Amino acid sequence: MFNWAKQQLANVAGTQEPEYGPSAIQAVGKQEGDPAYTELTKEGLKWSTIDSTCVETQTFYLFTDAGHIGFLQVIYNNVAGLRITVQFNCKIFYPNNEKPALWSSDPLENYGFDEEQYSFYADGVSMELSEDGSSYHIKSARNENSLVDVKYTRTAPGFVGGKNGTSNFGTDPNAPWGSMYHAFWPRCNIEGRIITKDGQLDVKGRGVFIHALQGMKPHHLAARWNFANFQSPTYSALLMEFTTPSSYGSTVVRVGGVATEGKILFGGTSGDVKHIESKQDSENDWPEPTVVSYHLDGKTEDGKEVSADILANLGERLDRLDVMAEVPGFIKTIVASAAGTRPYIYQYAPKGTTLKLKIGDEVKEEEGTLFTEATFIS
Repeated sequence: MFNWAKQQLANVAGTQEPEYGPSAIQAVGKQEGDPAYTELTKEGLKWSTIDSTCVETQTFYLFTDAGHIGFLQVIYNNVAGLRITVQFNCKIFYPNNEKPALWSSDPLENYGFDEEQYSFYADGVSMELSEDGSSYHIKSARNENSLVDVKYTRTAPGFVGGKNGTSNFGTDPNAPWGSMYHAFWPRCNIEGRIITKDGQLDVKGRGVFIHALQGMKPHHLAARWNFANFQSPTYSALLMEFTTPSSYGSTVVRVGGVATEGKILFGGTSGDVKHIESKQDSENDWPEPTVVSYHLDGKTEDGKEVSADILANLGERLDRLDVMAEVPGFIKTIVASAAGTRPYIYQYAPKGTTLKLKIGDEVKEEEGTLFTEATFIS
């Protein structure tokens, strides 16, 4: 009971948590009887909108045929059950950096959901899931520099890691005090347009959808993140990895998978991310990665051993986000008084990246486009 009380104080005040150790996190896919992954159903796409501190996001990544990379995103933030704010973000990187990146981030008013919590609405914004659960239609007239009308259609099954995509935090597994959830559509066709002040951008291409819920203060759940999103003509590969703060034993949790048209080749929670080379960022002292390897392994449906590897020389970063400077005040409230919290996100899209896929004794390689992030929080 005393640990629970200390944790509740940390949740509300943002203070550092006690040292609970690795037994206080029940990581996704690592509990007895858990499958490597589970195919995502429509039910798993519902907004949770829990009534305590959380950050819930639906993020739609895009890789256009013309070479643009970016994402559309709704962020739902609840600060200690006292204040809720909602934001719509649009970010576009242009091919060969021919223009500065487009970044718009707008607070939303009069937000709401349909009766079953599948679709989101706000003044000037809608994000609707189709009746059959296979496509999203995203519209935004919230910002005159990013008028959005884009449709994502799933072309491979979605999935979650383990049984339900959730890692639970707490010393009593039957009564967790926090959670982390991720659900993925690894491979989508996208169509539509984004109208900017410079003209119309045709977004025809390939996309990825991720629904995430951080059901506690974000800096209490994770100290670091790695994210890899690879798209090629044949394959889509995803890897999401976070490392907990020392309060949960600096435990590494990951989920990922590889899909092709109409099929998940494999998914699971085994693999690793290595920052093989890095350099010290002179502005904030974080070790900015320069060469990174991503590895996933598992089994196909017919029992064959399978692995996926990407080795990336990251080159010049696309962007470095100082989260405390970029985001609205509600995030500052969430991380207020958290000692040592300096969240920065480094974003890259190295050219000529190759996925090496080994299925049984067969090795396949294919070049594609990689978008990757390294996030340092505390």
